[in-house]
Amino acid sequence: MDNILATVQEDIHYRFRQVKLLTLALSHSSWANERGCPGESNERLEFLGDAVLELCVTQEVYRRYEAADEGLLTKVRSRLVKTGTLAEVARQLKLERSLCLGRGEESQGGRGRDGLLADSLEALFGAVFLDGGFEAARELVLRLLGPRFPESASSPPAKDYKTRLQEVTQETHRERPQYVLAESSGPEHSKVFAVEVVLPGGARFRGEGGSLKKAEQAAAALALSTLRPRSGD
Repeated sequence: MDNILATVQEDIHYRFRQVKLLTLALSHSSWANERGCPGESNERLEFLGDAVLELCVTQEVYRRYEAADEGLLTKVRSRLVKTGTLAEVARQLKLERSLCLGRGEESQGGRGRDGLLADSLEALFGAVFLDGGFEAARELVLRLLGPRFPESASSPPAKDYKTRLQEVTQETHRERPQYVLAESSGPEHSKVFAVEVVLPGGARFRGEGGSLKKAEQAAAALALSTLRPRSGD
């Protein structure tokens, strides 16, 4: 477990003073219930983290889009905090590998469920907030979600990540990225796919999802965030 905790902290670039908060954030209710400790799950942290995330994103969209009215700001915020977006971010962090799940949830493919992954990410935000305060939580939220903010509040939803990545590689190398299925796991009704995108220069990025399409999009999103990191300006 110590190795898992160390890996998560490295991946999010945050070192916990109270490591027990990180342990709690990674503990699903199914895990706690099987051990007869229903109070030792991440549900309360998820409740807190949801509010922290909402405030961080609301503050940032208000700051970024000075000319936008309330309706546009609400639409932008909704796209950023929706379950699908948070699940994609969690997969980029490979957070599903670090979660403590009960046997039943594990056998039903819980590690691949968007809702579970999104809740776990929110629990992580809540844990960082309790451990390091609002600024630490805000820094983490913006680091993870920053590449997903649109150029303007009135702009249409961004192109899908595969399209955007192809445009980048065509521009830089005049070649397309290649997608390779690395593995699939879980029961037939709830499989999790792992896909690697191979860039023309040889760099490889891995994404996971409940379908091949979602896994490819997750891999492309990770590649884009590395190739074109956006600052919090």
